[in-house]
Amino acid sequence: MNRPLASTVAPQAAAAARTGLAARARLVLGIFKLRIGVLIMVTALAGMAVVPGGSVTFVQALALALCVLLSSAAAGAFNQFVEAESDRLMPRTRARAFASGALPRSGAWLLVIVALLVGAVAAAAWFVNGWAAIFTAAGALTYGVVYTLWLKRRTAWNIVIGGLAGSFAVLAGAAAANPQIVPLAWWLALVLFLWTPPHFWSLAIANEAEYAAAGVPMLPVVVGVPRAARIVHAQTIALVAASLAPLFFGAGVVYAVGALAGGLFFLRKTRALALAPTRRTAMASFFASMVQLSVLLAAVVVDAALR
Repeated sequence: MNRPLASTVAPQAAAAARTGLAARARLVLGIFKLRIGVLIMVTALAGMAVVPGGSVTFVQALALALCVLLSSAAAGAFNQFVEAESDRLMPRTRARAFASGALPRSGAWLLVIVALLVGAVAAAAWFVNGWAAIFTAAGALTYGVVYTLWLKRRTAWNIVIGGLAGSFAVLAGAAAANPQIVPLAWWLALVLFLWTPPHFWSLAIANEAEYAAAGVPMLPVVVGVPRAARIVHAQTIALVAASLAPLFFGAGVVYAVGALAGGLFFLRKTRALALAPTRRTAMASFFASMVQLSVLLAAVVVDAALR
C-alpha cells in the first residue's frame, strides 16, 4: 500500500530539490547584475568594431568580451555588497541577496568579488594587451569605488562620473584592436558617458520616494522631480548631438540611421517626461534609453562590417 505513495513522493522531492537549486542559482547570479554586464560587454565589442583595420583575433575578441563581462559582474556584486543596508530601505532592492540576508556579507564573498576582478584584468592583459586590461580595470573601479564608495551618497552628480564605467568599456574594446585609440572610439566613449545620466535619472525619477527614504541624493531628490525631468531632456539632446558627431569621423549611413532613429525615439520619451513628470513617463524614458543604446550599438557593428 505504501509503494504508490513512495513512488509519488520521491519525484516530488527531486523536483522540489531542483527548484530550490535553480532558485539558489538565480539568487547568486543576481548579485552580479549580468544584464548590465552584458550591455557593458556589447559596448566593448562596439568599441572594437569602430577601429578601422584593427588587428584582433577571434580568441582575443572573445577573451576581452568575457573579461569585461566578469569585471562588470565583480563591480556589480561589490555594489550590492556595500549597499546592502541602503538596499533594505527600498522596496525595489530589498529582495537582493545581500540586502535580504539570503547571502551573508562575509569576507569570503568579498574575496570572491576581488578575485573575480583581478582574474578578469589579468586575463585581459594576458590574452589581449596591457591597455585593454587597464581600461577594463578602470571601468570596474569607477563603478565599484568612485561611484559606490565615494560619490553615491555625497552628490546628486554621482551617476555622471559613474557613467565613465561604460566609456572605459568602449576604450577597452578599441585598445584591443589598436592601443592607439582612434577618434571614432573616443566619440563612442563620449556617447556612453552622456547616455548614463538620462538613463539612470529616468529610473531615479520613477523611484524618487524610495531614494529619498534611503537618504540617497539622486538628482530628483535634490532638485525635485519637475526640474530633474527637464534636465533629463536637456541631457538627451546633448547625447543625441554627440551621437551624430562620428559621422564627421568616418561613420557611415547605417550608423547615421541608427543614431537618428534611436535618438529621436529617446527624445520623444524624454520630452513627454519633461512635460508630464510621472512614474509612467519616467519608466517610458528609462526603457527608451535602452532602446536607443541598443539600436546605436547595433548600427555601430553593422556599419563597421559594411566598411
